[in-house]
Amino acid sequence: MALTNFASLTADQKLVWSRELWKEARDNTFLNKFVGTGQEAIIQRVTELTKTEKGEQVIMHLLADLEGDGVQGDNQREGSEEAMVSYNDKINIDLISHGVRNKGKLSEQKTVIGFRENARDRLSFWLSNRMDQLGFLTLAGVSYGENNDGSPRTESTFSNLSFAADVAAPTSARHIRVDNSVVAGSIAAGNTAAVTATDTLSYSALVNIGTYAKNHYIKPLMKGGKAFYVCFMRPEAIAQLKKDQDFQRAVVTAMPRSMDNQFFSGGITTVDGLIIHDHRLVYNTLGKTDGVDKWGAGSDVDGSRISVCGSHSRISVCGSQALGMADLGAPEWAEKEFEYGSSQGINVDKMFGLLKPQFFSRYDKSVQDFGVLSVDHTIAPENI
Repeated sequence: MALTNFASLTADQKLVWSRELWKEARDNTFLNKFVGTGQEAIIQRVTELTKTEKGEQVIMHLLADLEGDGVQGDNQREGSEEAMVSYNDKINIDLISHGVRNKGKLSEQKTVIGFRENARDRLSFWLSNRMDQLGFLTLAGVSYGENNDGSPRTESTFSNLSFAADVAAPTSARHIRVDNSVVAGSIAAGNTAAVTATDTLSYSALVNIGTYAKNHYIKPLMKGGKAFYVCFMRPEAIAQLKKDQDFQRAVVTAMPRSMDNQFFSGGITTVDGLIIHDHRLVYNTLGKTDGVDKWGAGSDVDGSRISVCGSHSRISVCGSQALGMADLGAPEWAEKEFEYGSSQGINVDKMFGLLKPQFFSRYDKSVQDFGVLSVDHTIAPENI
């Protein structure tokens, strides 16, 4: 009886599988919906390689605002031009890979094609999930040595990635925290040791966060002449907002009283120019050890870090070019036989790089993160 040869796929057939896996991985990757090739994208995909003295790297260009006031009337224009100041950030690239292998013919109860399809599904989810993990950690400025819940990432090589050393903590003017000690919803400097159990998120805090982003000239996304920022936060943060009476009034009364109202449908809400998205991979401290390395003066407060883009949770407020991603094509799909053809294995790898760009802000008079604002606040999962 003829047997199906698992390793007999042609190069074209393998390429089709590779493209299908990458399409599925891209569809499953949460952050992919914010990726674009232009300078207005939240996550700018850069595909061109530039050869440097250190090898091949991807160059991301940042352009600062003009400072001069120009000339008046018919005064001389020639010789009064202002040079545009640009900054180049280098995105290092590396390769991540993973594989699966069945035990052998005797234990393999499904067809070979079934094993291959299941391998594609599992590897696709692995790739999309790990790219999301690394993306959220990069936005939050947290080492790849941690999982997204703050616990140590053991038995992992992610800390050795060439772009792992480029992960930078939030800069001074791009790191704040919710501070409810005096007035509910006020904000203060981003000091994780100062976070208390009462520093929860509220509508007032969202208003102050949006105002801070605008006053510090984080480049927003523009739509219809209005400025917007994308705000990534944990599900617990959404729960805090929905329990806040000011937030309820703002969302419920500002929209039609129907099932299309975002408050009832559970859809994405826009508040004071902040487009809110929730995801469980937003950085938090739920996996850290109580009394050892959580937030707060006693290292016993759980929190999260929100990422605002033009355990504790960290919000990321994102504007344009909050994150750069070097994308070097589709993953490569490799198949191999073992034990004289009785066992099969599949491996996939993807070459890419991530970087949170920084530049010298003339408004803050210092080097700052270009397009992301990190906001720390507390979460209390036992009350969810």
